[in-house]
Amino acid sequence: MASVDLRSDTVTRPTPAMRKAISEADVGDDVYGEDPTVRKLEERVAELLGTEAALFVPTGTMANQIALRAHTRPGDEIIISKDAHCWRHESGALAAIAGVQTNMLAGHTFTAAEVRAAFKPDDPYVAPTRVVAVENTHNMGGGICWELAALAEVTEAAHALGMATHLDGARIWNAAIASRTTERVLAQGFDSISVCLSKGLGAPAGSVVAGSRDFIRRCHRFRKMHGGGMRQAGILAAAGLHAVEHHRARLADDHANARALAEALAGAKHVAVDVAHVHTNIVMIDLERGTADAAIALAREAGILLGAAGAQRIRAVTHLDVDREGALRAAKAIAEIAAAL
Repeated sequence: MASVDLRSDTVTRPTPAMRKAISEADVGDDVYGEDPTVRKLEERVAELLGTEAALFVPTGTMANQIALRAHTRPGDEIIISKDAHCWRHESGALAAIAGVQTNMLAGHTFTAAEVRAAFKPDDPYVAPTRVVAVENTHNMGGGICWELAALAEVTEAAHALGMATHLDGARIWNAAIASRTTERVLAQGFDSISVCLSKGLGAPAGSVVAGSRDFIRRCHRFRKMHGGGMRQAGILAAAGLHAVEHHRARLADDHANARALAEALAGAKHVAVDVAHVHTNIVMIDLERGTADAAIALAREAGILLGAAGAQRIRAVTHLDVDREGALRAAKAIAEIAAAL
């Protein structure tokens, strides 16, 4: 029996239609600005987000890092949420490369009042706060979505204080489906947006950073500096373009499968799942006994691949390679393992 891989939505494989798009991609040297498929992808993402321009980059980490670097100078500070991806999963790049420090707020989402309280103006004794960074959906928050009103209040407060705003929208596609709105609406009020093509959308690689033309020109230089210039990148961009055009609406299936997995685990012995907080395709599963590592090892033996999000927390992520049967099979295995720990 085939494994059910719920470690991440990055483990997806290109669909046959995506492979066809890759094989037929019109390409050129993107470092010279001559790859037509890259240009089409950048223009399409900018259109979806309502920005003037966009830039294709190899990874989501690079998208976040060059955007935040373009907004700041060494010694500046950015406000982020608890366990934000740009802090937790990007290998200390903000400090090591951009030379900025972070002010992590208490929650996975936060309020305009918290932004105003955390803000530090120019002063010889402190690091001035230059950027507010929002993650939507929030990975370590279990794929939760921000409310539109809260987003507007936070961006308005940031701009009133003279700060820039950055949206880590790696899974903005999921947020749009779950919030029953568009990516453009979710991006309103942000000076820069990063989006990922290789998570829920299922492309093999690639992210895009978007913003004003002047901002993207600065990001272009940092992309080169970070080693992100690629040659016949249209091969990858074709996959991303196909994903953007054909895989966004189907994210609703992933959300439904995640909810089914969570509901199947609700009430299971020695397991706690907050079904109400399963907004999208991520399910956080807390064990009352044993460790996440021990449970994950036993699940692997049963053909279920999972990830750890803490000493007793398991993260399961649904995606286009996992159907309802696979999600329920995983829930059954997890429940049996937790009961036996």
